[in-house]
Amino acid sequence: MTTGGIDRATVQWYVDTALAKMLSRADELGDDLVSVRPDLEGANSVFAIVTHCCGVLERWGGEVVAGRTINRDRAAELAATGTIAQLEERVAAQRRRWLDDLRGYDAGAQPAGPDHRDEGDPEVITQGFVVLHVIEELFQHLGHIDLTVDLLRAGVHGPSSDGR
Repeated sequence: MTTGGIDRATVQWYVDTALAKMLSRADELGDDLVSVRPDLEGANSVFAIVTHCCGVLERWGGEVVAGRTINRDRAAELAATGTIAQLEERVAAQRRRWLDDLRGYDAGAQPAGPDHRDEGDPEVITQGFVVLHVIEELFQHLGHIDLTVDLLRAGVHGPSSDGR
């Protein structure tokens, strides 16, 4: 349903596209490198970035759009490690929650959850605004993943995030 703005099917196409591309890039690294950070200050592993994107979907879809109470640990997202299979499972579970959270999506309606307006945001925040923010975040982080994969494949990496 939409009262003007981005419809749910379009939102889902963009979210699914970003998630599929993230998992494809993670797959290129395999289990040996997916949890390894590039040897650059502040860099994160692909596993951590994708896990963080699941947190983005949880917060903005679950908490803000749907009004669901969530418990999010952003620091733990960015320290997460694991295998490709675990990452695929995590993304699939988050995608199912996202679809549930957007069941009553109405682009022009106010979100059911708390107002997370930042300076410079429009006066009225709509569900459409929130899902566009999610898409923005996912594709921004897809760019981070692309750079991370390129660096790791070029051999610019330190120890894995879990100390291996």
